[in-house]
Amino acid sequence: MADDLGYGELGCYGQSVIQTPFLDQMAQEGLRFTQFYAGATVCAPSRSVLMTGQHHGHTRVRGNAGQANPAAQALRDGDLTVADVLHSVGYRTALVGKWGLGDIGAADTGLPRRHGFDEFFGYLNQQHAHNHFPAFLWRNEERVVLPNTVTPIGEHGGGYATNAIQFADDLFADEALRFVSDNRTRPFFLYWSLVTPHANNERFEH
Repeated sequence: MADDLGYGELGCYGQSVIQTPFLDQMAQEGLRFTQFYAGATVCAPSRSVLMTGQHHGHTRVRGNAGQANPAAQALRDGDLTVADVLHSVGYRTALVGKWGLGDIGAADTGLPRRHGFDEFFGYLNQQHAHNHFPAFLWRNEERVVLPNTVTPIGEHGGGYATNAIQFADDLFADEALRFVSDNRTRPFFLYWSLVTPHANNERFEH
């Protein structure tokens, strides 16, 4: 999954201004979907639709509640995800990248490892994910400190880097490749949720 990437922004769907040769090659060698809708128009409910397989009118998360009401955009105990189903039949499961359906604290019912994922590395909330060079990422429920220097905004990891050293999506690529290599002899499910091309909203507002 790519964050804020419209289908019409890829060459394989007719766009001719921005070059997307590798994604175009994937489409040529694989499948190209031409009759579909996103689960929702914004981040959290679209991710909830993807994870639960439920229509936007039925899935629990209906909008981007943000830090004003984090529990409103968190999965809860009993919500069944594709990772739950695959884990139950023996798949090794991992989420790498942006989650957006639960966080440490008031929204911990939605943490990835409570919804079928054996491993998680990335961002828990969307404000934190706006910064592509964050001060930290999460590995499961533990903070992994990064060498980026960040001007913080708010209390949930948001901000912008003033000394950008480690790019999060590069770390995610390494993590995804490691997971595939480690599990190449067994069934596995990898949800690789990139942050690009989403902009850093906080950086442009300050």
